[in-house]
Amino acid sequence: MTTVAVRTVRADTPSRRRVGRRLAVTLAAALLLAGALLASLALGSRPLSADAVWGALTAPDGGDASTIVRELRLPRTALGLVVGLALALAGVLFQAVTRNPLAEPRILGVSAGASVGVVLAIAVFGVGTLTGYVWFGVAGALLAGLLVFAVANRTREGASPVTLALVGAALDASLGAVVYALLSIDARTFEEYRFWVVGGLTGRGVGVAGHVLPFVLAGAVLAALVARGLDALALGDDVARGLGHRIALVRLGAGAAGVLLTGAAVAAAGPIAFVGLAVPHLARALVGADHRWTLLVAGLLGPALLLAADIIGRLVAPPGEVPAGIVTALLGAPLLALLVHRARTVAP
Repeated sequence: MTTVAVRTVRADTPSRRRVGRRLAVTLAAALLLAGALLASLALGSRPLSADAVWGALTAPDGGDASTIVRELRLPRTALGLVVGLALALAGVLFQAVTRNPLAEPRILGVSAGASVGVVLAIAVFGVGTLTGYVWFGVAGALLAGLLVFAVANRTREGASPVTLALVGAALDASLGAVVYALLSIDARTFEEYRFWVVGGLTGRGVGVAGHVLPFVLAGAVLAALVARGLDALALGDDVARGLGHRIALVRLGAGAAGVLLTGAAVAAAGPIAFVGLAVPHLARALVGADHRWTLLVAGLLGPALLLAADIIGRLVAPPGEVPAGIVTALLGAPLLALLVHRARTVAP
């Protein structure tokens, strides 16, 4: 009895340490996000103290500080929170579904679908506001995602990781050609589109984050529901079936969640690069391959990274700004090169 008890304690100790480490990482990520939120409200061409930010939020007096915080910085901070969360979760899902460590939200042609929706909104329907673009962008992303899964399911291998990636890449190229064709024949559309396609948080109205929030929440809930199935899917389709998981349903649920998240994020802020690629790798390095923990930590780190990029863009060239999409691309390009190098080094 004593020997069995000692062995049980020894077996439980690594598990408890792992859970304790994951809780500590989650707490640290939450604190990092809280710091990024405060910095996003306080920093810019006119820095504000924490007391001034708190006063503007709780007791606005109509002064300059209240106007800056409530009308300029609060909307873009809320949008950064929503978009960063969506892109990070979508990156985790798409890397799991395709089993591709270099996958990101555009892997299934979803970003290109959102772009087509925005261009059609401008060129065909005459929409001239970002709040109007959002609905067309989300619709385009959803249709692109549905088309990818429909085409992949009709192939001999079904919606396998390789098939999804190939169909998504083909659709991304085709829709990109459609976008450029529409832009080349309408100068006004190009002028409107180029502001959106850079990707960023500035210039978005107060209601943009609220418009896409329902889609992001729906995608996050669906991602949480399929997280355990993704753990089994990482072991291979045969093992996942042996464990009692319906792999087609898991893959479809994860893909649908990723499409919702990507469509909402891209429609609201434009195609922001590398958040969906970098954050999942960082989260897995910190908490391991358990998708429940990976999704949780990525959901905290994604907004923190995007808000940090937005803050850097405000500070590097005042009083002008560098869009957050450009900053994330500059930060993410070296990371992509490192990932490719590591993949080639590990490969047999």
